[in-house]
Amino acid sequence: MPYADFRSDTVTKPTEEMRKVIAAAEVGDDIYKDDPTVNELERLAAELTDKEAALFVPSGTMGNQICIKAHTAPGDEIMLHTDAHIYIFEAGATAALSGVMTRLIDGEYGVMDICQIKARLQPGDMHHAPTRLICMENTHNVAGGTVVPLENMREIYNLAKENDINVHLDGARIFNAATALNIEVKEIAAYCDSLMFCLSKGLGAPVGSMICGTHAFIERAMVIRKMFGGALRQSGILAAAGIYALQTMPPLLKADHDNAQAFASALYGHKHIDIDLHTVQTNMVNVVLKGTSLDGSDVSNLLREKNILVNGDKGSKKMRFVFHRDVTKTQTLEAAEALSALLQS
Repeated sequence: MPYADFRSDTVTKPTEEMRKVIAAAEVGDDIYKDDPTVNELERLAAELTDKEAALFVPSGTMGNQICIKAHTAPGDEIMLHTDAHIYIFEAGATAALSGVMTRLIDGEYGVMDICQIKARLQPGDMHHAPTRLICMENTHNVAGGTVVPLENMREIYNLAKENDINVHLDGARIFNAATALNIEVKEIAAYCDSLMFCLSKGLGAPVGSMICGTHAFIERAMVIRKMFGGALRQSGILAAAGIYALQTMPPLLKADHDNAQAFASALYGHKHIDIDLHTVQTNMVNVVLKGTSLDGSDVSNLLREKNILVNGDKGSKKMRFVFHRDVTKTQTLEAAEALSALLQS
């Protein structure tokens, strides 16, 4: 039997239609800007985010780190949420690649506390690293795919502009955020100077992310992409999948959100499971095991025997189920039933 894979929305496979456009892609050498498919993808990304220009990069982490380096100099400080993906899951790249300090800001559900930001801004002097960049994340991964309200983003952006500070948005799943808010992506992108979004998560492309910003910023980002080893050649083969994803996949994201809601509702109130329903806003469900000797690794291994894949760590009671277009409603309900039965035994 095929596996139902809830490990991440990065596991999606290209559809047959996507494979056809990949095979038919017109290509050239992107370093010379001769790849028409890459050029079209970058034009489309800039249009959707209402930014002047865009750049295709191999991954979301590389995209974030290019933007950080483009905005800062070694010895500068950046502000970001305590549980930001940039801080937790990008292998210390802010220090290793850009030489910047990180100042962490608390806040529930991934929403940074504006009062903390105001109190901790550093103007820069001989004793302190100056605050040069504030990084936001929408949706917020660790918080459970929660959506940062536009009002919070607006407040942070306005405060940054008042203090001559740039704002970067880790918008890896910005299309999920826009779907949840029932708005266009550009309405979220309005509150940042640069942003990154992934093509290879819920949008279903096999590889790649986009950086968006001003023409001058993207020119700087191109140099840094080369420095980081991310310059590509006949990348239209990958860009074709990105174009197809942007043109066809955003309307399908609501089904992923609905499946996450159905999964959470089916398990809510289970004596061995805690789910904060407030966090179930997009395509993720954070599950906390309680009153059982099983840990995340145990549950993951037992579910694998039932052809259900989900990440679980040894010694941890926390697990995350991620919903995407390769997971059906039937598989969703079967996974909830299997987890419920496993914890009842």
